[in-house]
Amino acid sequence: MRGRDMTQKPLKIAFVIDDSLDRPDGVQQHVLTLGAHFTTLGHDVHYLCSSTERTDLANLHSLAKTVPVRFNGNRLRSPVPTSRRKLVDFMRAQQFDVVHVQSPHSPLFAARVVDAARRVQGPDVRVIGTFHILPFTRGALLASHVLALLLRRNLKRFDQFIAVSPPTVDYARDVFGVPSVAVPNPVATGQFQTQEARDARTVRETNADPARTVEITHVGRLVERKGAPELVKAVAALSPAVRARIRVRIAGTGPLQKELEESIATSGLADIVTLIGHISTERPKFYAGSDICVFPAAAGESFGIVLIEAMAAGAGVVIGGDNPGYRSVLGDNPDVLIQPRDTASFAAALEHLILDTELREVLHQEQAERVTQFDVAKVATTVLELYRG
Repeated sequence: MRGRDMTQKPLKIAFVIDDSLDRPDGVQQHVLTLGAHFTTLGHDVHYLCSSTERTDLANLHSLAKTVPVRFNGNRLRSPVPTSRRKLVDFMRAQQFDVVHVQSPHSPLFAARVVDAARRVQGPDVRVIGTFHILPFTRGALLASHVLALLLRRNLKRFDQFIAVSPPTVDYARDVFGVPSVAVPNPVATGQFQTQEARDARTVRETNADPARTVEITHVGRLVERKGAPELVKAVAALSPAVRARIRVRIAGTGPLQKELEESIATSGLADIVTLIGHISTERPKFYAGSDICVFPAAAGESFGIVLIEAMAAGAGVVIGGDNPGYRSVLGDNPDVLIQPRDTASFAAALEHLILDTELREVLHQEQAERVTQFDVAKVATTVLELYRG
């Protein structure tokens, strides 16, 4: 570290995010999960974000106004230009040890926070950036290249970059020209091991009847990128005998809801497939009662927090679209990687798992071990080492 010694003392940490912390999206979960854990370790954690409605977080600083935008298949809020003087005054008053920016970031807010930190504290503040995304569309990739040009000088003010998966390491290098260290998204896995989840898992595992109904579930926004329509198509492609053995529940809301309702009806799946809407506190139980949790995103995923949540809760087996982000979580096992847009292949993979209970158990045991590497305590240890330089 070029400035003050941070090897032992508690740190004053600023998590910087251009969006608000009001929505439960992946970047917000990353920030809040790490922040909560560092707080329990005695560090002084602050959240620097754009306009927010939350009142339940300590040290939450709303420092920018925003406008709604769409990027990479997501709806989010982007900051409008923030006063440089305001940020300099704020950073001078706070004197953070670490400024941790969620990237790619806006030149109009997060970049100005970094500039202000360097102006006020010089080398006495350690500036970290974490890259979170992979472009889903050509437009998103082009926008990333434009943003990289706008941030070229600002990126030189960082001490260290992190990326949430190996594919995101490549994205940060190839588009933004910066090296980064792969550190997975943190998940508080213990929060998904509730008593309700354990009970649901026990009921599922003790029902040894080979002819029992196989529970298939999906959780995600009802948008193109997450693949719910592909799941419905794959279920429709199953043979009648296999369809008679399953129940499918899709949790989530979004603009594709009406389209999905019509697809379920026209495919004759109304007795099999149910849209249950948004779930929150009941997610661990929902996961744990599932024999097969399906996340059929075909592309645009930098990681896969939802996969880890399902594994942590004790789902029978978790399968996902064969995209780089999900592969970084699930590994290279072809039994758990699917081709969502190839309906015949997707249906065949589902049928194989529906009929082979022994394979599901083998995969379950592998995933129960695999999920431990993503626990927030382990991830936070690595991040803290990078904070201290």
